[in-house]
Amino acid sequence: MIKNKKILVLLSLVLVFSLFVVGCGKTEDTPGTDQPADKAPEVRDTLIVGQGADAKILDPHATNDQPSSRVMKQIYETLITQNEQMELEPGLAVSWEKVDDLTFEFKLRQGVKFHNGEEFKASDVKFTLLRAVESPTIGHIVGAIDPESIEIIDDYTIRISTKNPFAPLLAHLAHGASSMLNEKAVAEGGDDYGQNPVGTGPFKLYEWKSGDSIELVRFEDFHGAQPKIERIIMRNIPEGTNRAIELETGAIDIAFDIAPTDVNRIDENKELTLVRDPNLSTAYIGFNAAKKPYDDVRVRQAINYAIDMDSIIEAVYLGIGEPAIGPLGANVWASHRGLTPYGFDVDKAKELMKEAGLEDGFKTTIWTNENQQRMDIAEIVQNQLKAINIETEVKVLEWGSYLDGTAAGEHDMFILGWTTVTGDPDYGLYPLFHSEQYGSAGNRTFWSTPRSDELLTLGRTTADPEKRKEYYMEAQEIIRDEAPWVFTWNGENVSGTRNNVRGFMQHPAGHHKLFTVYFE
Repeated sequence: MIKNKKILVLLSLVLVFSLFVVGCGKTEDTPGTDQPADKAPEVRDTLIVGQGADAKILDPHATNDQPSSRVMKQIYETLITQNEQMELEPGLAVSWEKVDDLTFEFKLRQGVKFHNGEEFKASDVKFTLLRAVESPTIGHIVGAIDPESIEIIDDYTIRISTKNPFAPLLAHLAHGASSMLNEKAVAEGGDDYGQNPVGTGPFKLYEWKSGDSIELVRFEDFHGAQPKIERIIMRNIPEGTNRAIELETGAIDIAFDIAPTDVNRIDENKELTLVRDPNLSTAYIGFNAAKKPYDDVRVRQAINYAIDMDSIIEAVYLGIGEPAIGPLGANVWASHRGLTPYGFDVDKAKELMKEAGLEDGFKTTIWTNENQQRMDIAEIVQNQLKAINIETEVKVLEWGSYLDGTAAGEHDMFILGWTTVTGDPDYGLYPLFHSEQYGSAGNRTFWSTPRSDELLTLGRTTADPEKRKEYYMEAQEIIRDEAPWVFTWNGENVSGTRNNVRGFMQHPAGHHKLFTVYFE
């Protein structure tokens, strides 16, 4: 009996000791095994997204670059939206009606609050548009609006008129540059408003670590359906392969702009999903036509002939997208698909250089930002231009400095891209090639002709679609022949997500909604 009692006590001590060891051995890195098998998975409340550059500023009237626009998409709203099929849908305006050839009347959504608690009203619309028209950066998007004709009917009704018939007005009001602002917030923010944005969107700014990340937090008074996630962190990861690695390790949930060299590794990873969709983007090599020798069309044409663009596309983009034949991609309305590509013809290039008196060539620079594809293209172009005696130095600049320098005309050649956000040729041509848009507005080549100016103006002020198409076709032919660009590439949106990400859809304009995303 005593022996049995001793055994029982001994077994009890062993059991207690075992439980103590198990309890003490449990750490954050090594969960204990005594959890219920049917315990619900951890709820994720933060979405982490990697993109290739930090935002420049979060004032929609102060910039029109992609990284900034992607962040502002979550913060601001527009009167009208364009869905992923580029169809117009109600936004902050619940309806609109054409009053005459120049005027639309908009009925505004009621009960909408800005992030500072102010109510959204027609006065905010008027303030926003008057400010936007004066912007040297995005004024071309709303520049057709007649500031004196904006008429507030009541707090939730407003009429907007244009100076002349302007066919793409509704699409332009869906552009992020037409995001609605609050006058009080802009006034209080002053010169720092772009670092302290206030919109009506589903997320508001929480913290911006310049050069590193932007953290957004859910706006609890948002008028629409609440996002399922509480926070979005937009991380600046310039190198494409690093974005892919961070996605593989789970450090980020979505990676924008997967590099062509990383497409297969993402596609073959069972924990990841590759998302590919045609977009509205065009990549190009631009010339500063305000500088010699690029003011000579023969030099610009010669460089077009001297660059083997097909080999560049194959080497750099690896089957993503397609070679460009002109300034507009195939999915933009009125894109001229009959343009003849320059092709690769070194003899023709040498002939043109000789005609221009530059048979011995010259020294130049080609600018790019910290984008791997663009840096690769710059190096290949550097080597190929040696065939016509052009000695090229590649300069890689930080994104903000790159935009500022090219806007100021400090460059010779440069590599950049443009997204025809509205899907209308006016947006894909007017800001890039009209003489009134030199610099930060979009025309960083500082090239134009009187006839192309005339055609681009007619295209935006004519209501008849067939007439508009005729004007744009002729304009594209002039642009092709005058060669302010080396027409490079029409792109795709290529993103990667973790398999537990749901609700992510890519927009052709590249400004993807993240407030529909949630975790499985």
